[in-house]
Amino acid sequence: METFVQNFHQKHCVEQMEYVPLGRTGLKVSKVSFGTGTFSQLYGDLDETKALEAVKYAVQRGINYIDTAPFYGQGRSEEVLGRALRNVPREAYYVATKVSRYEREYDRMFDYSAKKTRESVERSLQLLGLEYIDVVQIHDVEFAPDLDVVLRETLPTLEALRAEGKLRFIGVSAYPLEVLKKIVSKAPGRFDTVLCYCRNTLFDDSLQEYIPFFRENNLGIICASGHGMGLLTNGGPQPWHPADQQMKDVCKEAADYCLQQEVELGKLAMHHTIQMPGPSSFLAGMQTPELVAINLDAYTNGLLEKEREVLAYLKERVFPKLQNKHWEGVELERYRAAMKKAKLDSKV
Repeated sequence: METFVQNFHQKHCVEQMEYVPLGRTGLKVSKVSFGTGTFSQLYGDLDETKALEAVKYAVQRGINYIDTAPFYGQGRSEEVLGRALRNVPREAYYVATKVSRYEREYDRMFDYSAKKTRESVERSLQLLGLEYIDVVQIHDVEFAPDLDVVLRETLPTLEALRAEGKLRFIGVSAYPLEVLKKIVSKAPGRFDTVLCYCRNTLFDDSLQEYIPFFRENNLGIICASGHGMGLLTNGGPQPWHPADQQMKDVCKEAADYCLQQEVELGKLAMHHTIQMPGPSSFLAGMQTPELVAINLDAYTNGLLEKEREVLAYLKERVFPKLQNKHWEGVELERYRAAMKKAKLDSKV
């Protein structure tokens, strides 16, 4: 395994991990990968000491793909990750970050321009403390004014940065799968990876319909948030979660049943999503060593008999109650409404 480092890795853990080709990149990535969206205020207060420990612990146990973004904590995620990576050999991991989504305020949230794209990659390199980034992804491309802006400004800038040696591969992310398909079709051969989230879960398996297309285009598929951005955990989602109330209620019913049975819904969700064929790797937010251990346990050891019974019950009796399996368009409508209001206010 290319990323194995003697005297750093826990060899027996690495031997238990599956490493899968990431599309045309030539990289072999761990089936379970490390997401740092939780290295921000979006999921409550971050214990930075534990976050630093979690990164090192995860890589030592065989996770070799780490995902971050400027939007996560408005640079804090990259900054914390950069500190963590000082204690990890560079050859032991691949790191992916993003461009185009930045601030929490709607009027400064997205910028697909060539100038901002270059500035963002340079800042990410500085915060991460790296000479190059393995994968840079265009973040939530569905929010672009139109896809032609991305193809005219963002993508050529990333290609230029790749030629300069500042990044190796280019990816794109979105929640609507049809948008991912559309932009890949508009720029054949120019993307190396696609990232989608919450589309390979206990409540939504729509990614499966698109996997043949992504494979035909030799793309590495990264699947994020098998926990549904907190919906599929015993603690439940954060108040900002865009799912409708009925979906939240059904997921709360699942969480309540798991609590009653003394089972962690997040572990069941992780196990379920990893079993689904197609993606090269499954990103999970892991801000503590304890969460790393839970996710790797779900991957390595599977489920106990009681956990299998609870999962079967949820699949048969709880999740079929869902009237809607996604929240596609909800955040986009909020964003466009806010931008429209801002324009009207500026004219007053």
